[in-house]
Amino acid sequence: MTRSFPPRSALREFLESESAGGMLLIFAAILAMIVANSPLAALYHDAIHAVTGPVLTDKLGPMTVHLWINDGLMAIFFLLVGLEIKREFVDGRLASWDRRRLPFIAAAAGMAVPAAIYMGFAGGNPGLAQGWAIPAATDIAFAMGVLALLGKRAPTSLKLFLVTVAIVDDMGAVAIIALFYTAKINLLALAAAAVILGLMFAMGRMRVRSLPLYLLMFALLWYAMLLSGVHATIAGVLAAMAIPFDRTPGAPDSETSPLHRLEHGLHPWVAFAIVPLFGFANAGVDVSGLTAEQIFAPLPLGIAAGLFIGKQIGIFGSVWLSVKLGIAGRLRGATWLQVYGVAMLCGIGFTMSLFIGGLAFPGDALLVEEAKIGILMGSLAAALAGFAVLRFAPPHPEHGAVESASDAEIAADGDVRDTSEKRAMAD
Repeated sequence: MTRSFPPRSALREFLESESAGGMLLIFAAILAMIVANSPLAALYHDAIHAVTGPVLTDKLGPMTVHLWINDGLMAIFFLLVGLEIKREFVDGRLASWDRRRLPFIAAAAGMAVPAAIYMGFAGGNPGLAQGWAIPAATDIAFAMGVLALLGKRAPTSLKLFLVTVAIVDDMGAVAIIALFYTAKINLLALAAAAVILGLMFAMGRMRVRSLPLYLLMFALLWYAMLLSGVHATIAGVLAAMAIPFDRTPGAPDSETSPLHRLEHGLHPWVAFAIVPLFGFANAGVDVSGLTAEQIFAPLPLGIAAGLFIGKQIGIFGSVWLSVKLGIAGRLRGATWLQVYGVAMLCGIGFTMSLFIGGLAFPGDALLVEEAKIGILMGSLAAALAGFAVLRFAPPHPEHGAVESASDAEIAADGDVRDTSEKRAMAD
C-alpha cells in the first residue's frame, strides 16, 4: 500500500507543530494580556462573551463566543489528544509497559504533588478546595514552544520525555474532568451518548473507513455529552478511541488509516488556530488594579506554588528516584540539570489549567480571575526558570553523537525506538 505522508514520521511532525504552535500560543496569551489592560479591554470582553445563540442546554443558557471556544472547539482539541493517546498506546512510545513506566510515574507524581501543595495553601479556605486540580496539568504546546527557543541545546531525549509525560498527564486531566468536574447527570442523555459511542465502535468492527461519517457521529456524541452533564469535551477523547487505526510500526503513516488521516488533518488546525484562540479568549486578565493582597491570596498563591514548586519536585524527584532504584534508565544524552530544567517547564500549566479553572469555579467570575492570575504567575515563573536552566546547563559529553542518532531514528521510525532496543528486538 502506498503511503501519503512519507518520509516524515508523525512524531517529528508532532514535535515541530507543537513547538511552532506553542510559540503562537505564547504570542496569543501576551496579546490577550495587552488588550485586556488597554483601552480595548471593554471591546475584548464584550466580544468574548457576545451571545450568539442558540440555547443548546438549559445548564449553559444561550451560547456565547466563549462557550463555543471552551465547550465546542476544545472538544476538537480533546479529540486530537485522544488520537495521540491511542496512537502512542497501540503503536508508539507507550506501546509496552517498560516504556510506560517512567512517564506514568513522572506524570502521576507531577499531578499529585502540585495538588497537595495547592491544598496546603488554599484547601482550608471555604469554597477553594475544588480548585485542587488546576495546577496538576502541563501545557505541552507552551512547553514545547519554550524548548524550541533553545534549538539544539535541548536534547531530543528531553523533548520525547516531555511529550510522553504530557500525554499521560492529559489522560489524568481527562479523568479528573470526567470524575470531579461533572454536574448533575442526565441519565437519558448519558445513555444516548453510550449508544452513539457503541455505534462508532461497531462501525470500526465492520471496517467502515469514512471519516465524514465518524465526524458526524462525533458531533452527535458531543451534543449528547453536553446534555448529560459530563463535560462535553470528554466526547473528543471517547470518539478518538473508536476511530479505526492501521498499525504501521517502523514506517510512515498509512494513507488508508482513518486515525492517521484525521490526526494529520487536525494537527495544524489545533496547533495554529484552536489552542491560540483558546489562549487569547482565556488569558486576558486585567492586572492594572492588582494589589499585593490579591496576588498573595490563597487561591492564586496555591496555584502558582503548585505549578512552579510542585511540578519540579514531583517530576524531577520521581525520575531521580526511579533511576536510583533501578525502576527506569536515565535519559540518554541529557544531564541531571537538564532533566531538572524540563521538570520545571512541566510547571507551565496554561491551557489545561485555565480550562480546569473555569470548571472548578463555575459562575464565580472573581475566583476564576484569581485562578487565572495564579496560573499566569506559576506558568511564567516555570517557563523563565526552566528556560534559564536549560540555556546555561552544560551539555552532556555525548550530546552530539546522541542527537545525530536520535534525528536519524525519528526520521526513519515513527516509533523512535532506541538503538539498544532495536538491537534487542533483532536478537
